[in-house]
Amino acid sequence: MNGSARISRRRLLAGTSAVIGGAAAGGLLSGCNANSSGTSSGGGTGSGQSTVTLTVMYANNELTKEHIADFEAKNPGIKVNFLQNDATRLNAMLASGTPPDLVRGGAVGSANVNARGLATDLTPYLDKSQVLKKDDLLTVNDSYRWDGSKIGQGPQYGIVKDWSQDATLWYNAQLFEQAKVPPLSETEPIGYDELLAIGKKLTVKQGGKTKVYGLGVEWAWNLYAPLASMILQQGEKVYTDDLTRTDFTTTAARRAVAWYVDFAQAGVGPTSLDPLPDGADLSTFLAKRMAISQDGYWYGGNFVKEKALQSVIRMAPAPVIGDHRVSPTYAGIGAWIPVKSKHKDEAWKLMEYFMAGPPAVERASSGWGLPALKSLLPKLPQELPYQKQAYKTAQNELQYTTPLPDSPYVTADTWNLTLDKHLQRAIKKQATVDEACKAITEEINKALKQGKEQIG
Repeated sequence: MNGSARISRRRLLAGTSAVIGGAAAGGLLSGCNANSSGTSSGGGTGSGQSTVTLTVMYANNELTKEHIADFEAKNPGIKVNFLQNDATRLNAMLASGTPPDLVRGGAVGSANVNARGLATDLTPYLDKSQVLKKDDLLTVNDSYRWDGSKIGQGPQYGIVKDWSQDATLWYNAQLFEQAKVPPLSETEPIGYDELLAIGKKLTVKQGGKTKVYGLGVEWAWNLYAPLASMILQQGEKVYTDDLTRTDFTTTAARRAVAWYVDFAQAGVGPTSLDPLPDGADLSTFLAKRMAISQDGYWYGGNFVKEKALQSVIRMAPAPVIGDHRVSPTYAGIGAWIPVKSKHKDEAWKLMEYFMAGPPAVERASSGWGLPALKSLLPKLPQELPYQKQAYKTAQNELQYTTPLPDSPYVTADTWNLTLDKHLQRAIKKQATVDEACKAITEEINKALKQGKEQIG
């Protein structure tokens, strides 16, 4: 998969499940028959009767035509009707009671779908499967678990396809050397305050413009996930135990918000007030105009053909702002099976093929992300020196994987828009950090209340 395709995908990671949840909070679209699940006049596969048509909603650069053809060849009783991922269409199909049989979605953000009873409990399938096994699932899959009140425990409602430790850092050692800044550790995390100080040293201004950004945090992609991670690192909670309220006026939340305000006011990296033209760090990083970019393991896939950069790029652990190391994924894209699917058994066969079969081996071997299965970790590429180094760092980070807090009553989009609005006010000194934190708390709690009332 080429870099531009991957960038497009990553920019939508947080929004995919959030859009679904947002539509749900406002009432699902109704009445539209989207002709979702194919029908069989006879039994399922192996019955000797009609072929089952399995309707799948995914991204065509992830579940490819080649994958589908291979799956159909290996399962002659199943045909795949592919639909390009579309949140609006999915909501209409869910509302009409004719959903796809397999749906793309993020593990982070799945609480909304699970709280509404839309997803099938996959635990019985996992118990019987010889392909996908519970003890082979990495911790990242826990974000797809829901016990009726919180994520991380209870039944498994989805399986992750691939993922990354999205708070980790990639940096250009050559730019560090030029600025006389020591390289970052491969295993020990840097503190956020020290990271910002280094970012200032690495930033190069010339003629009133930024020639080299010291630090990029992919501001345009996500604010909730990194801020929530910073709160967890300080030993605090993002939500109350019932997931119906938040408090961003706590010392931990205020410190996280203040760091982002300081980052923006220091001018060391792009923000929504000073964005990059393409809304992503990659092209600037490739041009050696950014010293550090906060991106996950997947970022390394961009450098396989960049021979001039391979000798100078490094991956470093997720930075910390407290005593608790947390290195989460911000999305963990995977798949789930709607509870109203007419072909759950066949959908599970595709789940097994896609999550543990040839496509999974192909993904792991490409270096575009971490696999969701322990057994596939050895498949990650280590041919090039920078790949070996990134592999070592990523492996060490696995022990710090922690599910991000996920309330079914508010979407990531709502969080991100609210955070950005009030961060901008604080950055422009139209509000103090305390005032911004109070406003964030009030707006998110209003959204949580509305979401609770609508879901019940």
